[in-house]
Amino acid sequence: MRGENAVRVAIYTLGCKVNQYETQAMETLLTQRGHELVPFEGEADAYIINTCTVTAVSDKKSRQVIRRARKSAPDGVIAVCGCYPQTHPADMEGLGVDLVSGTGDRQGFLDLLEETWRERQPITALDDAFARRSFEILPAGGLEGRTRAMLKVEDGCVNFCSYCIIPYARGRVRSLPLARAEEEAAALAAEGYREIVLTGIEISSWGHDLEGRPALMDLVEGVCRAASGLRVRLGSLEPRTVTEDFCRRGAALPNLCPHFHLSLQSGCDSVLKRMNRKYDTARYLQSVRLLREHFDDPAITTDLIVGFPGETEEEFADTLAFLEACAFSAMHIFPYSRRPDTPAAAMAGQVPRGVKEERAHRAGEAAAALERAYLERQVGKVLPVLFEEEREGLWQGHAPNYVQVRMAGEGLHNAVCPVEITAASSGWLEGRPAR
Repeated sequence: MRGENAVRVAIYTLGCKVNQYETQAMETLLTQRGHELVPFEGEADAYIINTCTVTAVSDKKSRQVIRRARKSAPDGVIAVCGCYPQTHPADMEGLGVDLVSGTGDRQGFLDLLEETWRERQPITALDDAFARRSFEILPAGGLEGRTRAMLKVEDGCVNFCSYCIIPYARGRVRSLPLARAEEEAAALAAEGYREIVLTGIEISSWGHDLEGRPALMDLVEGVCRAASGLRVRLGSLEPRTVTEDFCRRGAALPNLCPHFHLSLQSGCDSVLKRMNRKYDTARYLQSVRLLREHFDDPAITTDLIVGFPGETEEEFADTLAFLEACAFSAMHIFPYSRRPDTPAAAMAGQVPRGVKEERAHRAGEAAAALERAYLERQVGKVLPVLFEEEREGLWQGHAPNYVQVRMAGEGLHNAVCPVEITAASSGWLEGRPAR
């Protein structure tokens, strides 16, 4: 479908970095097929909504976007994909959706989009996520200026945390083979990117389905070698991934970013057990200490859920104390959101909304103090910063530890420059060119 058969396509993406990656891949594939990408708020022939279902609120947002698209384009094709229709296909009824797909076969989804546009007949194409056995290889990178590229290396999860529905949306673990990952990394380097982010639903499980069960660090070493001139950044890690061997080998890689996002969720062992997490606070703290032993002042970031069913004030106090022990550089804090169809949704002791919000506020204050302390430690250092965009006369970018840095300058897009850090502000570092 090219030329006069080209379709104007608008895409709206909700949710995680994997969804963002898959949207970028679909954008690339659509342009290769001769179609035109247009803004979602404008006029289009077809609207793709790439959904999220991690919480009930995510479902609500997805429905709102679908309704908005249908209202603005009564004669357009509304195509919905992602985790929400995969797990709740019946919810698509009554929303005016023309094409319903799930989390697999993005190439096939675009084939069906073209068919729906051509034939004007609704299509529902959903599979069994747990029946998937192969990793779908999609174009890496993106269409925006060559700065940071995401490389999806894994899909699926079998951890079955009690609050999470994602294993049912994504299925079993499937991994991008090492040789192909190295090829993709080398190609991204040749295209002019300066950083690669390894992403997936649960990248710590990478290799579990491959022959010989290679470890995540085997992948990291391969990508770092294949793109030796690029920074390589890791997505969220399961704490048990961080071992002595992981740290020793990682510290030997000059282009591996010293930024590690270790999913925590709670700093209390009894809550972790109810969450069906596979570690306790002692094992988590061991990972934190190993990283600090092997890397120079690494950024260790995390996610935290407060107000999980049954969480007492004493258990929450344990979590606050654990945050101090870990001294995180940044945190994402979420009040527990009841996700229907998960074990946690049926647990006794659901915490009142007001209590959850109050605990989130207190955890946020603790997180802000820890972040300030980390940022202030950067003052006086010289950090290599990858500059991405100019705003209000200042260039903005990220240091290897993923801290945002601002500096005056000209023409710095996609440049990596040594910056002397002169000040720390809320969520930012200020700097000047290093002498």
